[in-house]
Amino acid sequence: MTHASSLGTPEQLADPNYTPPLGQAVPLGIQHVLAMFVSNVTPAIIIAGAAGFGFGSDQGALGFPDMTYMIQMSMLFAGIATLFQTIGMGPVGARLPIVQGTSFAFLPVMIPAVAGQGTEAMGGLMAGVVIGGVFHFLLGTVIGKIRFALPPLVTGLIVLMIGLALVKVGIQYSAGGVPLKGKPEYGTWAMWFPALVVIAVTLALKFFTRGMLSVAAVLVGIIVGYVVALMMGQVNFGNVGKAALFALPEPFKWGFEINWAIVIGMAFMGIISAIETVGDCSGITKGGAGREATDKEIAGATYADGLGTAIAGLFGGLPNTSFSQNVGLISMTGIMSRHVVTIGALFLIICGLVPMVGAIIRTIPINVLGGGVIVMFGMVAAAGINMLSDVNWTRRNMVIFAISLAVGLGLQLEPDALQHMPSTLKILLTSGLLPAAALSILLNLILPEDLE
Repeated sequence: MTHASSLGTPEQLADPNYTPPLGQAVPLGIQHVLAMFVSNVTPAIIIAGAAGFGFGSDQGALGFPDMTYMIQMSMLFAGIATLFQTIGMGPVGARLPIVQGTSFAFLPVMIPAVAGQGTEAMGGLMAGVVIGGVFHFLLGTVIGKIRFALPPLVTGLIVLMIGLALVKVGIQYSAGGVPLKGKPEYGTWAMWFPALVVIAVTLALKFFTRGMLSVAAVLVGIIVGYVVALMMGQVNFGNVGKAALFALPEPFKWGFEINWAIVIGMAFMGIISAIETVGDCSGITKGGAGREATDKEIAGATYADGLGTAIAGLFGGLPNTSFSQNVGLISMTGIMSRHVVTIGALFLIICGLVPMVGAIIRTIPINVLGGGVIVMFGMVAAAGINMLSDVNWTRRNMVIFAISLAVGLGLQLEPDALQHMPSTLKILLTSGLLPAAALSILLNLILPEDLE
């Protein structure tokens, strides 16, 4: 990692409009991409796998496979959404070094909406992404006024629930993935070993190294696990040679179909994502410049979140949000330059236009990805617990937390308890996340503060 003092004066480094020398700005920009790369493409891989055109599927093997396409869109629109933040257009964009990427938060809503339905469910999912993005964009006009309804008790619980809803995915992937479930290969040592290598290497790099190796620990861990899986004969390069060297995104690739369960879920999660972006925006200004984020910056960041999500959905991409790991990277480097992040965004866009990149990423065995996913989703849950550490644990707050967690997690673990509900309501409630969030917000607003 380049040392901050060689890049400019302290005043320059705290200025978002300052550009370090190009020879140093380019590697710093790529560093931002490496820090978020695995987390950015993972949701696309999970949704493609959940829909049934993921690992081990030959669907779309010729030309531009569906899973490869979704990986490409993750990179392309993460880059475009990041440009909305760093360069800005009118009120859109915080004009801060905010890195955008595909959001984990929406996965508990998206997975049940597409599970096992192949490309038939994707039109409804993309319509939900677009409409949810528009709703998210409109939140920029009121974001400052709704923050009171989302104290750490609520936001911490929601982030914890996101992590808890997803940890099952990491275990399934590490054991060989849903397609192998029920078969003798599922859960064998051959499946688990590469996943455990990923976890071990990630932990070793995170805690026993500094600089870039520590920042990109998950990425390096997956690369080492990939090499191990390759030596074990688990990597298939069959479709890589069929991928094009350049391709443009396709509008409405899977059609456009309104599914109200998805639309409502996306809109609700847009509120959560907007609050997360407010926190990241504040984290960047505090960590990089020692000041609070302005109302204009917070509103601009929210507008960019929503616009990036809506445009991504038109072309088969998933919802975007600000990436917290890059906020930590800015605190570590002390470099506030938005132009450094712009360089990283351009690198992502270039990758997003080259299907060969997505085809190579797709060769990562599901169990190798599982090791990285266990770490990433575990960290999401841990981040929620960390947010909850700011809560004053009165009897009132414990009751709110207990009821919201019990109902949300319970419905997620036992979805058949709602088998007689209308399908739209069942999808929303069995995600676990939405009932927990709704209950915690409602109870926090109506229960008296003096309940000790």
